Amino acid sequence: MRQEEIHRFLERFFTANGCTITDKSAGHLTVQLTAEVDKQIMNRPFYWHWLEKTGGEPNPMKITLITDEDQAPADIEGEFIHFGSPRLFQMFQAVKKNGKFIRLYEKICSQGAHIPLEPWLGINVTISYQSDKKKDKLLSLGLHLISGQLIEGFQEQMEAQPLSSQISDYCYTMSPLIKPESGIKRLERYIEQSARNEPLDWAEASIKRWKNDLALLNQFYEETEEKPEEYEIEKKALQALYEPKIEIKVENGGLFYLQKKISG
Repeated sequence: MRQEEIHRFLERFFTANGCTITDKSAGHLTVQLTAEVDKQIMNRPFYWHWLEKTGGEPNPMKITLITDEDQAPADIEGEFIHFGSPRLFQMFQAVKKNGKFIRLYEKICSQGAHIPLEPWLGINVTISYQSDKKKDKLLSLGLHLISGQLIEGFQEQMEAQPLSSQISDYCYTMSPLIKPESGIKRLERYIEQSARNEPLDWAEASIKRWKNDLALLNQFYEETEEKPEEYEIEKKALQALYEPKIEIKVENGGLFYLQKKISG
């Protein structure tokens, strides 16, 4: 994960969670946290516990995070963030906890004109091809809930969009013709078909290794008339190790209301 990608992630994370970015450059962000984000990433459990007990006024922290020391102002002081930073890991955990399903709106400067925003259903999944080896395939899909258009690479396109958790002034959302529940079923069918379309060489190679090891196991016990319990245990262990299987895990998803057309 490059530093510029981390910078974009931070900006999107804070914006999506309602925090105010009070100052920024290509190498830093100064952010006024909300109480919820402070609880999640600032390691102040005793402060928040005391506040809840006493009924005091919350005072979320303002922090400065530096992503590129060369591009940040020379006099800026803050915490350097890089891939592997504990603070960044906490944000990833917060995204997993809170961001399983989100609702975001394209930022629009309408200048008084009423602008419709069209609904998209987005989902990110991991398809895992598993045997004694494992191969993961990431799939990011977007379904337009009016036309039914379905595209891949949806996450990448959303990263280029200015998004907010709050709808912009003078904008309104269009009602979907495809209900989200029906949209999810369409995406499930597409994901299953995508998993089936993967070449089967990985499974065939795994079965071949399975047969070879099973042959060795049988050879070891070939002079034993009645196979002991250990034989069955080892045989089942080989099956658990080598038997090809496909697992599909939904990482996250959401509803995205957009003005601009996107294409696959």
